Amino acid sequence: MTVQSQRQTALVTGASGGIGEALAQRFARGGYDLVLVARTEAKLQALGKELTTKFGVRAHALPYDLADPASPPLLVEKLAAQGVAIDILVNNAGFATYGPFAENDLDGELRLLQVNIVTLTHLTRLLLPGMLTRRRGRILNVASTAAFMPGPLMAVYYASKAYVLSFSEALNNELQGSGVNVTALCPGPTSTGFQARAQMEQSRLVRDRKIMDVETVADAGYSGLLRGQAVIIPGLMNRIQAAIPRLLPRSVVPQMVRNAQDRAH
Repeated sequence: MTVQSQRQTALVTGASGGIGEALAQRFARGGYDLVLVARTEAKLQALGKELTTKFGVRAHALPYDLADPASPPLLVEKLAAQGVAIDILVNNAGFATYGPFAENDLDGELRLLQVNIVTLTHLTRLLLPGMLTRRRGRILNVASTAAFMPGPLMAVYYASKAYVLSFSEALNNELQGSGVNVTALCPGPTSTGFQARAQMEQSRLVRDRKIMDVETVADAGYSGLLRGQAVIIPGLMNRIQAAIPRLLPRSVVPQMVRNAQDRAH
C-alpha cells in the first residue's frame, strides 16, 4: 500500500457493487480516504468497515438515491458540514435499460438520464470549484465503449454514455493548466450486476463473449486517472470495438450494434 504524506479523499458514486466497489477498493489500497455513495446504506457501511480494517483509511458511507435531483446539493452540503474536501470525484453511478425505446418504461428512461447524465454533471459542477481553488483535483467519469456508437435496444443508455465521453473530453480541455484533470473510463461489457438489472443477460453482446472482470477495469481506471489520461478503454478488443464505428459508413453502424444487442436464440 502506498501511504500518501497528506492523505486525500476520493468520492465514489455507485460504490455498493460492481465497478464502483472495485474502484473504492483500489483507491483505499492507494491510501485514499473514501466517501462512499449509493442507495443501499447497509452495503456501504459494510464496505466502509472492510476498507478501514484492511487499509487503515477513513471511509464515510453516505446513502443517497442519485436518481433524486435533490441528492447532489444535499450530498455536497453534508460534506461541507463534516469538513470533508473532495480531491478525487469518481462519477461511477449509472444503469441501463434494455428493449425498444417505444416499449420501455418512461420513468425508467428518465431515471437513467437523471443518474447517468444530470447527477454526474451536477456533482461535477458543485465539487469542481473547490478543486480549482486548491489547484488540485481529478475527476473520473465512467462512460462505456457504448459512447462511441448508437445502440438500438439500449438507445437511451448508449446516448447517455456518449454525453459522458463528450462532456469529459471537453471539460478536460477547458481545465488545462488548472491543476485539475478529467478522465473518461470506457469499459466494454464487465462482469457486474449491471446486465441483470438491464435484463440483457440473453443478448448476444453478453452471451457470446468473455467479459472483463471489475478489478481489471478498476485498475485501468485508477492508473490512467493518476497518469492524467483523458480517455481509458481497458482491453485490446474493447479498443478495437470502439474504433470500428469510425471506419464504417455511419448508416451501417446502428444495424451492426442491433445485431449484437438482439437476444441470442
